[in-house]
Amino acid sequence: MSVQVENLENNMAKLTIEVAADEVTKAIEKVYNKEKGRITIPGFRKGKAPRKIIEKMYGKEVFYEGAINDLIPSAYAKAADETDIEIVSQPKIDVTQFEEGKDFIFTAEVAVKPEVELGQYKGIEVTKVDVTVTEDEINAEIDKERAQNARTIDVTDRPVEMGDKTIIDFEGFVDGEPFEGGKGLDYPLEIGSHSFIDNFEDQLVGKNIGEEVEVNVTFPEEYHADNLAGKPAMFKVTVKKISTQELPELNDEFVDDVSEFDTVDKYKESIKEKLEEKKKQNADEVKEEEVIKKIIENSKMDLPEAMIDTQVTRMADDFARRLESQGLSIEQYFQYTGQTEEKFAEELKPQAIQRIQSRLVLEAIAAAENIEVTEEDFNKEVEDMAKAYSMEVEKVKEYLSDNDKESIMEDLKVKKAVALVKDSAVATLEPKSDEE
Repeated sequence: MSVQVENLENNMAKLTIEVAADEVTKAIEKVYNKEKGRITIPGFRKGKAPRKIIEKMYGKEVFYEGAINDLIPSAYAKAADETDIEIVSQPKIDVTQFEEGKDFIFTAEVAVKPEVELGQYKGIEVTKVDVTVTEDEINAEIDKERAQNARTIDVTDRPVEMGDKTIIDFEGFVDGEPFEGGKGLDYPLEIGSHSFIDNFEDQLVGKNIGEEVEVNVTFPEEYHADNLAGKPAMFKVTVKKISTQELPELNDEFVDDVSEFDTVDKYKESIKEKLEEKKKQNADEVKEEEVIKKIIENSKMDLPEAMIDTQVTRMADDFARRLESQGLSIEQYFQYTGQTEEKFAEELKPQAIQRIQSRLVLEAIAAAENIEVTEEDFNKEVEDMAKAYSMEVEKVKEYLSDNDKESIMEDLKVKKAVALVKDSAVATLEPKSDEE
């Protein structure tokens, strides 16, 4: 096998790959042996017809497609390994010559990893993020815990208030006529949840149990039922039950029940510490994102479209796998959301470009700074992987191929590059106001 590389514009390359004629013959014979059992030839038992007879009846090209499909993957993979270019896309294959007795020639057009011209990447100015935890934020967290431990009590001595949970009967009318799906009995409705259309819930505030109310609303223009979209409607509603949540009192007894602490002060301090840690983590993520974005803006690179398309496909496949783990196919997702494969891919494109640019500049920084990964770094990463998968460290190492190890080493270099640019960043910019 031989391979020639032709550099094209926009970081693309064309590989011309030749496979020896004897390999072509072997591939055709392999396909014949695989397919002959499915071919019926008069005068021969199934699977016993000689290859020449089959080719005479169906044409000598009858086994070509199978042979081509058998040869290309291994030939392309070998050719890609032999070249000194770094391929960053799936190949676009074009068959130039295929005939028994002759070399098989095909081309593979691929994207090549772009060169990055780095601009400033140290001392990047970033927005200073306030990580101060306020008393209101602490109280909000406590209120969440109190709400989770609230007691539901029935209300009989007052009308409906915002935030109440009610049980209602209702029937809806459009143009004086009831409509399908517009009737409900013993329906649970939280007032203020906005689960009903328009200002339906607001019109129940102040109404008493047993009181029948006429609620007037208008269906939204984009309502899923075309016969109701944009139309005014009247609902006859009867409030049958009102209940509300009674929050537990914030005291040492409550704190002892819901936490490892025995006083309100200690409980508040622990919440403050957790919120501070969360804010610091968020601030660190924001800092990283801002630093890398500015480094990308300071740098120059020419991304080939095929590279972007490959990244989009990878992201779409990852998304489909996550859906499948939840019992939903990508086709069902498109059906439920009104999406199409093309529109979905177009929406992924900006994120795909950002991911590629981020990786490229960080790899370039790692190279510029001669960042190295030690054996200690590698072992620590493998230990973390072992913990994540609840496996023994040695077992994880056994499963790692040479490519896996190389990928881990590259990822660790990128992590060190991220740490370098973050540590050198200067937080001097004031956050922009909402008016700016």
